[in-house]
Amino acid sequence: MSVHQGESAVRPEPDQLLKDIADYVHNYQITSDLAFETARLCLIDTIGCGLEGLRFPDCAKLLGPVVEGTIVPNGTKVPGTNYQLDPIRGAFNIGTIIRWLDFNDCFLAAEWGHPSDNLGAILAVADHLARQGQPLTVHDILEGMIKAHEIQGNLALLNSFNRVGLDHVVLVKVASTAVVSKLLGLSHSQTIDAVSQAWVDGQSLRTYRHAPNTGPRKSWAAGDACSRAVNLALLVKKGEKGLPSVLSAKTWGFYDVLFKGKPFEFQMPLGSYIMENVLFKISYPAEFHAQTAVEAAHTIHAQLKALGKSSDDIKSVRIRTQEAAVRIIDKQGPLDNFADRDHAINYMVAYPLIFGELTSESYTDASASDLRIDALRAKIYCVEDKAFSVNYHDPAQRSIGNALLVELNDGTVLDEVVVEFPVGHKRRRTEGTPLLVNKFKRHISYHFDETHQKKILDTVSDAPSFYKLAVDKFTDMFVKP
Repeated sequence: MSVHQGESAVRPEPDQLLKDIADYVHNYQITSDLAFETARLCLIDTIGCGLEGLRFPDCAKLLGPVVEGTIVPNGTKVPGTNYQLDPIRGAFNIGTIIRWLDFNDCFLAAEWGHPSDNLGAILAVADHLARQGQPLTVHDILEGMIKAHEIQGNLALLNSFNRVGLDHVVLVKVASTAVVSKLLGLSHSQTIDAVSQAWVDGQSLRTYRHAPNTGPRKSWAAGDACSRAVNLALLVKKGEKGLPSVLSAKTWGFYDVLFKGKPFEFQMPLGSYIMENVLFKISYPAEFHAQTAVEAAHTIHAQLKALGKSSDDIKSVRIRTQEAAVRIIDKQGPLDNFADRDHAINYMVAYPLIFGELTSESYTDASASDLRIDALRAKIYCVEDKAFSVNYHDPAQRSIGNALLVELNDGTVLDEVVVEFPVGHKRRRTEGTPLLVNKFKRHISYHFDETHQKKILDTVSDAPSFYKLAVDKFTDMFVKP
C-alpha cells in the first residue's frame, strides 16, 4: 500500500505579477505629459464611438437596466441615453456602446485588443462614486485610463492569448479590475485579491471572432468583461478572499490550465508606453489589421476613377499583409452578419474599391446585398509579407503594413500601393489629431443640437480646465436631452 502525500494547504505569497500590478496601480505616478494628452484624445474619441454605436438598433436593444424602468439613486449615467444604473450594469452598457462598431483605439503586439474598452468600467465606477460625493475629476479618469492601457498592453506585448484560443477581453477584465479597485478604495492587498479573481474567472473563447461562428457577441464581450471586473472588485471590497497563486499553481493555475504551462513574459516595466503609442482608429470602422489596406483601397479607387475605370475592370487584387491579418481576418465565402463583415479583410478592401468609402453603414445587410461586393471579394487574396510581420512586433515601429497590387482585365497592372503606418499611428499623430477631433464632432452631431455641441467641444478642448472637471459633470454633458 502506498501512502499519498497530500498537497500543502499553506497559502503561498501572491504571484509576482499580481503584486506588480497592485504596486503600479497604487504607487506609480504618471508624469508623462504625452500620456495625459493622448489620454484626453482617447477619452473623447471613446465617448464618441459609444455615441455612434447607439445609432445601431442591435446595440441599443442590449442596453438599460436588467429590470426595465429601474433607476438607481446616485447610479452611473450612460452617455447618449437617460439610463441611470448600478455600476456593474453601467459598466456593461458603457463598455458595449464603446466597442460595438470596432471604432475605438487599438494596440497590436503578440496579442491585440482595444485598451479604451476599459473606460466602460472606469467611467461607470468613477461616475457612481462622484454622484455619492467623492471629489473625482476627469484627471482621475485619464490616470485610470493610462494605467488600464498599460496593464492590458504590457501583457499583450509578448503573450499571445489568441494562440491558445482565449479572447483578448481577459486583459480588459484584469486591467479594469485593478484600476477600479483603486477607485473603490481597496487596499494594496485587496487589489491583489481582486486581480487574482479576474484571472481565475471564466475566460472567453475567441470563437465568436472567427469563421464560421463570427457574431455580435464580439461587440459586447468587452462590456461583459468590464461588468465582471466591477463585480469582482466590489466582492473583494466586501471581504472576498483572493487566490495568491492563481497563475502559477501546479495543475490548477492559469498557466497550466490555459497557457500550456508557460508563464507570461514581459518586454518592459509598467509605465506609460502603451497610451503614448496607442493606435487610433480615425478613418475607418474596421478591424485594425486592415486599416492600412483600406487606406490603400481608397487610393486605388481614385486611380481607377482617373483612368475612367471602375471595380468592374479588376481581374485580381493581391494583399501583402502581416501574419496576424492572415490568421484572423482572411475569410472566404459568405459573410453572415455585420460582425462577420467588419472582420473580413477582403470585404473591407472590396467595399472602398467599389464605392470609394467605408463607413459603419457599409457592413449592414442592406449594404452587403450589392452583388458586386462578393464578386470582387472572390478576386482578392492575401499573402504574408515576412517584413511586415517583423515590423509589426518591433517596439520601435509597431507598423501595421498592407500593400495592394491590382491587375485589370485588360492586363494592366497598377503600381502597388503600400501603406505601413495608419493615420492613427503615433508616427502620424500630427496629421491624425485634427481628423480625430472631426470624428468626435461627427459622432456628437447626431445626438445634440449645435449649442450643446459647442459646449462639449469648448469643454474638452481646454485641457487644464477639462482635467479639473468633476466626473459627474463630464458625464452629464452626454446625457440624452
